Amino acid sequence: MNDSTNNFLKESADIISAIAKNPPGEIELIAHVIINAFKNNSKVLIFGNGGSASDAEHFTAELIGRFKMERKGLAAIALTTNTAALSALANDYNFDIVFERQIEALGSVGDIAIGISTSGQAVNVIKGFKLAKKLGLTTIALSGQNGTNLKEITDLTLLIQSTDTPHIQEAHILIIHTICKIVEEALFT
Repeated sequence: MNDSTNNFLKESADIISAIAKNPPGEIELIAHVIINAFKNNSKVLIFGNGGSASDAEHFTAELIGRFKMERKGLAAIALTTNTAALSALANDYNFDIVFERQIEALGSVGDIAIGISTSGQAVNVIKGFKLAKKLGLTTIALSGQNGTNLKEITDLTLLIQSTDTPHIQEAHILIIHTICKIVEEALFT
């Protein structure tokens, strides 16, 4: 293996290792906020762009289907999957409002809005968070090192200490899986 490949793998391992070495307080807090929402018959709205859109859909699938145990489905919606709504909103208005408008239509007090943005700079994610807060939803951000501005507009923000998009996404998947594990165990064991 060449040095570039070795360095890439080492960087990824270091980021994942740092998550595992730190107390899981932030991850557990996010999981318990989600658990309480489900106990109160609320739902989780999840969104992001590009790879983060895929992560939002993955997260949603784990909650609706199952993570590791057979159980009833949990109320989660990926705001990235309705291509008719996304394309109509982007065409009729602009792409900046695609999550904001769906939160307006689907969100209720007590629900959770989870936005995933590796950079923390996505205008449509930021607008979604701002409206979610205004409507009384709990807001949770998963981002990278440059997403510190999300802390100002969300209730909970978990930042991966990296600026490298692939490594941030790898960490987000680990965090999503950990949250799903905690949620399932709390609600179904």
